[in-house]
Amino acid sequence: MKPLVIVPMGRALPALDALATARAGDRFEVRREPLLPTPAALDAERPTVVLLDRTLFQSAGEDAAAVSRLAEQAAVVAVGEPGATEPDEALPAEALSGFFAADRADAPARVTLQGALRHAAALVAAHRASRLEERSTADLQEMTRIGVALSTERDLMTLLDTILVQARRLSSADAGSLYLVRHQGGGAPDVLQFKLAQNFTLPNLPFRETEMALDHTSLAGYAAATNEPLVIPDVYLLPEDVSYKQNRSFDESVGYRTKSMLVIPMRTHRDEVIGVLQLINRKRDPAARLTSPAVVDAEVLPFDQRAVDLVNALASQAAVAIENSRLYEDIERLFEGFVMASVTAIESRDPTTSGHSARVATFTCGLAEAIDRGGSGGAYRGLRFSREQMREIRYASLLHDFGKVGVREQVLVKQKKLYPSDLAIIKHRFQFLLQRADLQYERERAEFLYAHGTDRYTEALGQLDQARRGEREQLQRFLDSIVRANEPTILPEGTFEELEEINARTFVDFDGVEKPLLSDEELRYLMINKGNLDSRERREIESHVTHTFRFLEHIPWTSELRGIPTIAYGHHEKLNGQGYPRQVTADAIPVQTRMMTISDIYDALTATDRPYKRAVPAERAIEILEDEAAHGAIDKSLLATFVEARVFELVKRQPTPTAGLRLS
Repeated sequence: MKPLVIVPMGRALPALDALATARAGDRFEVRREPLLPTPAALDAERPTVVLLDRTLFQSAGEDAAAVSRLAEQAAVVAVGEPGATEPDEALPAEALSGFFAADRADAPARVTLQGALRHAAALVAAHRASRLEERSTADLQEMTRIGVALSTERDLMTLLDTILVQARRLSSADAGSLYLVRHQGGGAPDVLQFKLAQNFTLPNLPFRETEMALDHTSLAGYAAATNEPLVIPDVYLLPEDVSYKQNRSFDESVGYRTKSMLVIPMRTHRDEVIGVLQLINRKRDPAARLTSPAVVDAEVLPFDQRAVDLVNALASQAAVAIENSRLYEDIERLFEGFVMASVTAIESRDPTTSGHSARVATFTCGLAEAIDRGGSGGAYRGLRFSREQMREIRYASLLHDFGKVGVREQVLVKQKKLYPSDLAIIKHRFQFLLQRADLQYERERAEFLYAHGTDRYTEALGQLDQARRGEREQLQRFLDSIVRANEPTILPEGTFEELEEINARTFVDFDGVEKPLLSDEELRYLMINKGNLDSRERREIESHVTHTFRFLEHIPWTSELRGIPTIAYGHHEKLNGQGYPRQVTADAIPVQTRMMTISDIYDALTATDRPYKRAVPAERAIEILEDEAAHGAIDKSLLATFVEARVFELVKRQPTPTAGLRLS
């Protein structure tokens, strides 16, 4: 672009004419203006010299600041009146690059003009350098921002979408695709997975994940196989000698025209290609839609070096982010496997509670999601849980009972108030007494016959039968009472006078020793008025919470999951301080734990998969929970959300025969 020299309208300048003649006249353009130009009126990319005389200065209101601003973009040379030896005093001397009198045509005047032209060229170069620096700084800041965004995203598909969006934005590409390398192993060749496509002009195109060979036949395959980018001005004009071809079937099927293309391999820090970015149709106007071949011809440009450099830098960041995302997924799978193996270990010790941990996790996560959606308002209005917090809640729920591995199996699987062996002993005792009653009957009948013969035998036999029948009926009644008392109960119920009566009765054992019909130890177990555990056994069962906490505390959780031990620790605590094992109150119980407590109690009340358990209907279970809330034991607001959002319906129950219940 030729330099421009702006001359005051009507001013004759012999020095300029002489310089034009010396430079063959076509080395710069002369334009005569009546007014002092503003910087905005000039082309910053064109070297410009402004010859400033008194008339132009006056046209700007003799504003020295205006001249100074103009001098930042153009070389300003003062032109004095004929015979003048120095510039007008009103002109800002610091803004001038030279001076000559209007009537001068000698060498010094021409040298001044040539120096001004060189100064104008230097200003343009400085402007370009400044713009380049600004753009480089902006690019660096943008790449830093993108890098931060990529490094914080954990979900792979969201990450891939972000990568492609940013690559298209940085390069002004209308469309793009993203491929990932999949290593098949076992000697099979690697393949490219077509994971994502975007198209600004056609945003609603259907997409289906496919696979393609990782070889030189396709553009993406070539870039991945050679680890080299492809910059193609027009994919319809590829040379005949290249191995890769553009598949035009897509363009033909949707009415699109693919023209310029940039295909960049995504490389890790180990120079391993893990994917390919394919960008299509760089546009002059990023907002333009390529709706026709004419628009494509007018708008689409080849990808320039800046676009190549920026997308290359982004591709490197993207490769690291993808690798980190996959590593994070591997860690998540490892955690998931560990957690599920732990749950299996819990349930292998107590098969009768199989599924309890998973159901509690389902209920608790469902309640958290309901709270996240707004719940029933109240104290938790505005509370939100992140994806990581939801994982933390789920893992804590799945592992909340892991400490049961530290509880004696005999206590853990206890189904009734008496252990099976103890009940068997009592039944054998009663069987012995029944047989003894029969034996006593036969002895007394024989003794009567021996002493009295058949005289009044029928009458005596009737009395003996009645006595034996009474004894057998009483023993059976006692045994039935024991069996009934052996069943656990949900709430305290019943009195134990009959058991005490049984305990007061005695019998003589095989060794001739007189003993109570029901021992004090047996009586103590049968008189448990709630559940099936005595105080010592209950303390042992309750210790599972502390075992859980100590076990979980030793696991090196990530920062996002470090709350798991604390959340699980309090699932049997009550807001009023009447829970266990620490008897802490509301302030020390996290909201995640409060949710788990509701879920745990509800599942314990309604679970139908345990032979010793009498399941209660959902309505009754909720009534019990509401009673607990009314007494300040559990969180009333969370329970309201649990009920209103019908979280309890997340697990479908199958009816089973009823029995007793142990709450643990």
